[in-house]
Parts: sequence; C-alpha cells; structure tokens
Amino acid sequence: MSWCRMAVFSALLAGCAATPSSSLPGIEVAFERAKASPPALRAFLQAMPKGGDLHSHLSGAVYAESYLRWGIEDGLCVDRERMALRSCDPTCERGGAGACPEDLGAAVADRTFRGRLIDALSVRNYGIYERSGHDQFFATFAAFGAAGTRPSEMLAEVMARAGAQNVLYLELMLSPGMAEAAALAEDLAWDDDLAAMRAHLQDADLDRIARRMADGLADIEAQARASMRCGTDEPSPGCDVTVRFLAQVIRTRTAPEVFAQIVYGFHFARSSPLVVGINLVAPEDDPVALADYTRHMRAVGFAARSAPDVGVSLHAGELTLGLVDPRHLRFHIREAVEIAGAQRIGHGTDVMYEDEPYELLALLKERDVAVEIILTSSDVILGVVGDEHPFPIYRAAGVAVALATDDEGVSRIDLTQEYQRAVETYDLSYADVKAISHDSLAYGFLGGPEKRRLLAELDQRFDVFEAGFLMRPPSRSRDVARNPR
Repeated sequence: MSWCRMAVFSALLAGCAATPSSSLPGIEVAFERAKASPPALRAFLQAMPKGGDLHSHLSGAVYAESYLRWGIEDGLCVDRERMALRSCDPTCERGGAGACPEDLGAAVADRTFRGRLIDALSVRNYGIYERSGHDQFFATFAAFGAAGTRPSEMLAEVMARAGAQNVLYLELMLSPGMAEAAALAEDLAWDDDLAAMRAHLQDADLDRIARRMADGLADIEAQARASMRCGTDEPSPGCDVTVRFLAQVIRTRTAPEVFAQIVYGFHFARSSPLVVGINLVAPEDDPVALADYTRHMRAVGFAARSAPDVGVSLHAGELTLGLVDPRHLRFHIREAVEIAGAQRIGHGTDVMYEDEPYELLALLKERDVAVEIILTSSDVILGVVGDEHPFPIYRAAGVAVALATDDEGVSRIDLTQEYQRAVETYDLSYADVKAISHDSLAYGFLGGPEKRRLLAELDQRFDVFEAGFLMRPPSRSRDVARNPR
C-alpha cells in the first residue's frame, strides 16, 4: 500500500497533500480548443498556474545574454578559440604563440560574433556545430562561468521569469561551500566503513562552513528581492515566487571528497532554513561518476540517517543505450531509491533498461517517489524524444511526475515550454496538466505549514485563472468562422 512521502519527514507534521481542486465546467473544452493552435496553447499554459519547478540549476537557468551583459560590465574578455568568457590577461603578448583573450565588449560589437557566442554559451543552434548536444550542453558551464559571480542578480532573473509564468515555487540547485567541504577530505582514502571515514570529518569544520554559507545565501535572496522592488508599490512578479535551495554535490571528484560534500550538504541544510535538500550533479556518464556510483548512493543513505528532515533528490537514470556501457543502465534508479533513500528522481530516462523495470516502477509508486521529467534536456543530451521517453510509462504505472526545466538558460526554454512540449507530444488533457502542476508543488521539500499555504494558493489561482479564461469573449477569428458573412 502506498504511503505518503511526507511521512518520511516527521518534522513536517503534514499528511499527504490534497488533490487538486475540481475544475470549472467548460475549461477542458477551452483547453482542447487551444491545443489546436500552438501559439494559443502557449498563451493558455503561460497564464495557467504552475505549482513549481523542482529541478533547476541556478547557473544554468540564466540566459547567455545576461552573462554577456555582466561580463562586459565586469571587464571580462573572450577566448575566441574556445568561445568562452575569461578574465583578461594583461601580460598576454599579441602576436605571440596562441591568441590572447579579447575585450568582450569590443568583440560582441560584431553582431555575427555575438550570435555565435550566445550559441556557445547555450545549446542554441547546436545541431549546426560539430559537438553533440550532450557535449555542447555540459561545455556551456565552463564557458560562462567567469561571468557567474552575481548570484543575487542571477536569482532575481530566474524568479522574475517564474513569476511571469504564474509559477509559485522554485527549488534551485547551487553549491556554496562544496569546494571547501571537499578540501576537508583531500588526504582521506576511501573506507567502506563509512562511520570510520565520517569520524575524520570534524563537525566544527563542517558547521563553520555551513553557517557562513547560510548567512551568505540569506543575503543573496534579500538582495534579489530588493532588486525586484519586493515590498514596494511596484513589485516584480518574481516577488510572489517562494524559493528554496538544494545543496548540489559535485560527484566527479574523488570518492572521499564526494563523501565530505554529501555530509556537508546535510549540515548546510540544517544550518539554513532556505536549504531543504541535497542532490548530486555533473554528468552521470562521467567515468568517475559511473565508477563511484554505488559508493555515492551508500554515502547519501548513510548521511541521510542523521538528518531525516532533509530532502533527497538524485539525478539517476540520465543515461541511454549507446552513451554508456549497457551494464550502467541496469541499476542507477533502483540504487538511488533503495540505497540512498531518494524521495525524488531527476530525469529517470533509462528506467526501462533497469533490471526488473516493472517491479521498479511498482516500487516507485509504493514509496511515492516522484520523477522530475525534463523533456528538452532529455532530447538535447540523450537524443531521447517522443515515444522513446518513459514519461507515459511512469504515468501509466501511477508514478508521480513533475515537469521541470533543468537548465532553462542553457536550453533556451522556460517551464511553460516544457508543459507545451508535454501536451503536444503526449496529448495531455487539462486534468493531466493540472494534476502535474499540483504534484510539482506537492512533492517539493518545502516545510508542511508553508506547503499547505502554497497548495491552497495554487487552488485559488486555478479558480481565478479558470473563471477569467471562461469569461473572455470569443476571438474575432472564431466569430468569423461561425459567421462567414
């Protein structure tokens, strides 16, 4: 028998989330009419309330144009050979071996080059270049990283975009303090006795990093809200968006360093009310990530036992046949759930390649594990689209799903686009998208009282949206179609 995921967090004291409110008569018909026109469907879905985006990396959510603007303001240069933003090197000699980085502002004055640079900082037009979508996607982070030094402005951009789409809640992944935490284990060797390895990490060191990063994160959110004029007479739509964060562990470092990051991540979540969970990031097909996968799952499960109120969402199954040796497709999602205790799975694209996939689907349903579905990301990185994607299989098995963006700036999308892609690809009904919107909030790691408040607000927003949509006069084009005279 299925149990409520919220029961895992005894501190939340909030039983299973209620189901979505009933819809007004006629809205389903209006939705089906909108589906006949992609632009009309876009407008419908953009205005429709969307509970949350539970899978979004802050740095990848920012659009390349913002990184270019900030890079120019900060006096950065561009490496034309690598198509990447860099600090300028005043010692570099023109005409010497290798090209010197050029002033970014001067370089992008050439509009053709500016367009190509935006392509390099995202997956826009990736099909016309030599790199695969997978390689282009992951290369972007190093390419724009030098300009990613304005976290409050980055956060304000993402919140404002969410608010403009009627999104209530964001869970954003970021890694403050992870490099320092990893450094605590630089001299450690892996020990299968995790308790013995944990004993080498001093709580005082972990807490010192966590407290400083918690204070910094609170400042970032406060600055973002101030820049959006929150609390004034003219606030940005982003002010209505509730934001929480997941501490993202970089899983391509040595196994002891990843262990230290995981332990720290739980400390960080307990030090900051803004941090509600952890995740492991970096390409799942990376050789280190593949070789140490089971170690990482054991480390998460071990650390989670001391912090049962901290959520665990894991990238798992972001793989497909041909990308990796088939043996790696057989166990990642299962171990994320059974060993690490994940309450949510990110991507989950290879579920039907796993051993006993239908039993695994039943397990996900039984444990009420939600799957974060990112259709554009699966297309670009894995080439998995349409009927090749297990999205309808999860839904048919009764597994909760939440549509998400992953890296909307890199992918040049937004959450509305992911809803539209799902509707157009899988012929979803209005009841389907409303349930997905609801679950994308219900499966967030937000605390009980606040989650209940947001769920009630989501129902209210749906009531307002449906009533307002049904009260609109018919369009001129439909009147003409009915009365050709």
